[in-house]
Amino acid sequence: MTSGKNWVGRLLLTAGLLGAAGAAVAADNKVVLYTAHKSSIVQKMIPLFEAETGIKAEVVQLGSNDVVRRARAEAAAPKADVIWSATGSVLGENADLLVPYAPKDQGAIDERFVSNSAWTPYTTVIYVLMVNSRMVKDADIPKTWAALSDPKWKGKVASARVDNSGSAFQQMTTVLTAGGDKGWENYGKLAKNFVFSDSSGAVPRFVADGEAPLGLTLEDNALEYVAGGAPVKIAYIEDGTTTSPDGVALLKGAPNPETGKRFIDWALSKKTQEALVKEAGRRSVRKDVAAPGDVKPLSELTLVKLKSVEELGGAKAMIERWRQVTGQ
Repeated sequence: MTSGKNWVGRLLLTAGLLGAAGAAVAADNKVVLYTAHKSSIVQKMIPLFEAETGIKAEVVQLGSNDVVRRARAEAAAPKADVIWSATGSVLGENADLLVPYAPKDQGAIDERFVSNSAWTPYTTVIYVLMVNSRMVKDADIPKTWAALSDPKWKGKVASARVDNSGSAFQQMTTVLTAGGDKGWENYGKLAKNFVFSDSSGAVPRFVADGEAPLGLTLEDNALEYVAGGAPVKIAYIEDGTTTSPDGVALLKGAPNPETGKRFIDWALSKKTQEALVKEAGRRSVRKDVAAPGDVKPLSELTLVKLKSVEELGGAKAMIERWRQVTGQ
């Protein structure tokens, strides 16, 4: 005959096992994301993901470089499952932290954006000059990198720090590529006109608020202020800008790899990519999703095929050279 004490003990053990099972189920139904996305995109897209999948998303927002720094610091015991929207070159430099995963709609992605199996192109971004139209007349808007380097713009061009911002790093890479053998010389002249901010998100705000008449930023960042009625417009550098993908990737040792894969599948689905175009002004990497209606098509832009980070000496050496050139 079972004693009352043993019966109670078994009941408590059973309850404990059920509780542990419930906790496991709860853990399995979440995904942890490290992202360089600005808050407005996170706030628009995450509720869509959670509603469509039933998966709870925990989001940590950092700059592209800080995303991978944190992931590397945690590599022995990863806390996150997915890097969501970080500069492709940054992901490529840190491919050892990532696990290749091909999303269900891999075949719909434009092949020109695919460069590394460790990460998946997520959206494509254009680097633009944002102009405060109250401070700069149309006739005075710089249309080339050389014009933007004119000393009359000294202290009047907002830019994010290259050592904090993946997009600023990509902008620098554009100037270095377009300049050929004079790449660093050209960038040095340009940088004399810069006012540096700690984040890429601050640049369009400075221009919209009139703290700087010009700013180098991402197209979708500028479009958000245009749509909001700020006195700003977009200009495309005529002697060469770039389009490059930001990426999404599964982290090696992710605590929730299956929900991580489901997030990546969701991010590359046609429905999500269309929402990114409509809600965030981003250009899709899918061949079957059109660009936002109020931007120039890629065919009308002078696009530079970027040199690889390796060709330019590696990210670490480039950032150190940037510090020397700018005195930052």
